Amino acid sequence: MSALLNHFDVCIIGGGHAGVEAAWMASQFSELRICLLSFPEVPIASAPCNSSIGGVGKGQVVRELDAMGGLMGILADRAGIHFRTLNESKGFAVQSTRVQIDKELYSQYAYQTLVGIPGFSLRYCAVQSIERSANDVFQIFLSDHESLFARCVVVTAGTFLGGLLHTGPESWSGGRYDCQSSAGLQKVVPFLRFRDIRFKTGTPPRLQRSSIDFTSLVPQHSDSLASAFHLFTPGRARNLPQIACYLTRTNEKTLSIIRENKHRSPLFNGQIVGIGPRYCPSLEDKAFRYLDRDSHQIFLEPEGLSTESIYPSGISTSLPKDVQESFLRTISGLEAVEIFQYGYAVEYDVVDTSTLNHGLEHREISGLFFAGQINGTSGYEEAAGQGLVAGLNAALRAQKRELIFFDRADSYIGVMIDDLVSSQRDEPYRLFTARSENRLFLREDNAFIRMSKYRRQIKLNNSFDFRLNGLLDEFEFLESLVHKISISREISDYGILDAPLGISDLLKRPEFNPIKVLQDEINRIGISISERVVAAVAIMIKYEGHISRDYETNSRFAKLKVRAVDWKSLMMNKNISYECRQRIGKFMPENFYQLQRIEGIRPATLSYVAGLLT
Repeated sequence: MSALLNHFDVCIIGGGHAGVEAAWMASQFSELRICLLSFPEVPIASAPCNSSIGGVGKGQVVRELDAMGGLMGILADRAGIHFRTLNESKGFAVQSTRVQIDKELYSQYAYQTLVGIPGFSLRYCAVQSIERSANDVFQIFLSDHESLFARCVVVTAGTFLGGLLHTGPESWSGGRYDCQSSAGLQKVVPFLRFRDIRFKTGTPPRLQRSSIDFTSLVPQHSDSLASAFHLFTPGRARNLPQIACYLTRTNEKTLSIIRENKHRSPLFNGQIVGIGPRYCPSLEDKAFRYLDRDSHQIFLEPEGLSTESIYPSGISTSLPKDVQESFLRTISGLEAVEIFQYGYAVEYDVVDTSTLNHGLEHREISGLFFAGQINGTSGYEEAAGQGLVAGLNAALRAQKRELIFFDRADSYIGVMIDDLVSSQRDEPYRLFTARSENRLFLREDNAFIRMSKYRRQIKLNNSFDFRLNGLLDEFEFLESLVHKISISREISDYGILDAPLGISDLLKRPEFNPIKVLQDEINRIGISISERVVAAVAIMIKYEGHISRDYETNSRFAKLKVRAVDWKSLMMNKNISYECRQRIGKFMPENFYQLQRIEGIRPATLSYVAGLLT
């Protein structure tokens, strides 16, 4: 009997956001035995960098996770201490929710949620290596000299594989601050050969709240109107007290100190060899990339209700400790600041994601999946999205069922995974709304509609599905009803109407808030519809013309796939951004499809080149 206790259907290696989401989704299949292995002394679902969930593009992913029955949105709502809607002035199509969390409570809630699931086991132990037996069962060797056996394995090791930390000249082994690292990728998975790839990420110093002068800073209060993530959390409910963040900025003196110490930076003196994220640069990167700018925003974000720790978003650094202290004290409000934990960079092994399929399973090894930062991505949300996909597919594989693949046409999760597996990564991947060809369609408000076909495909049919189906029924009813409502009376909010006007036409008028208009009409009629459904229908109608035009553009792109392009000519074309020209010169695309697949090529560039070809 004791031997059977070490046999599992799915084993997840790594307790970060990817691992927790993978474990949660796999555990929804009640007939399976699931094990989550977390590194010793590392709380599961911890937030070693920014303690926030969501953001531009990322908020859409959290809503997609939630619509699939995922965990991240639920945890963010419970642990949220500051809510905001980003891009509020840019229209509903690109608005995104961001929630500052109490990171200790977030981790506690994740633990409480998982440990009560029948068939689920959580162990804190490092993995030495994974081997594959003749009968396609994986044997996982642990640091405590025990072994586990699993039919499927999901590796979500984050930055721990071969992790190396840097602060100034100091360099030490670790996956994150105050933690050991794991062996390198080749030692952990010795039966596979990967390209030798190492990426780099970093984090800012943590500051002591009581040493900051907040009186000179600009407060940013939590937005009471921002909507909660979880579909079935009342829209504006808050589980915890809300607190403010504060805005300050770097200045000329700050950047001059950094520039004077370039020779002491591990990023520039050859100490760090891993490739860092282009779209989330360190303060050192900013100092030398933008020589004409000395003022950069810093948001001072509390990491919890009961901690003194403040996260200064925007100043990730691995400079020596004395330099960190010097430049911090040039910043308004931080003149007497004390540092809890110095900023550092971490180098780590990553997987060549071109060896994975769209289910994040290795193309040559059935049952072996990879998800999260080990796949070269940055961000908790990207990690959780991959964790959901890998966890679901590992459970399906264990049951000998078909894997589930997400389409880039209807989900940001699909965009991300298609980007990852269709080309070799040469830098850390970050998800943007601009990466999608259908970003006006891939909105937060309609995530539960877009993802419903995937949720039905996995056939869990539990209480979540029952409630989701209720929302979908409401959506179909309201979508049908809204095309039948017309307004022929004088209404002060809408002006005097010369002729009967369909409510669908009124929703498209730029001077009106479509959600408010539709909600007012529903109230007038006297029917009860969920606020989330009202928003989804109203925004769908407002943008249906724009979405149709996007569809036509994408159809035009599809017809151009095999058309040859002259990459040398495009490199010289000043109508194309410098960054895109650099990319074109590096990859030398021979046709339009190859141009489309280049990482970092902007939609505006594709539209311009398409115009040249037609």
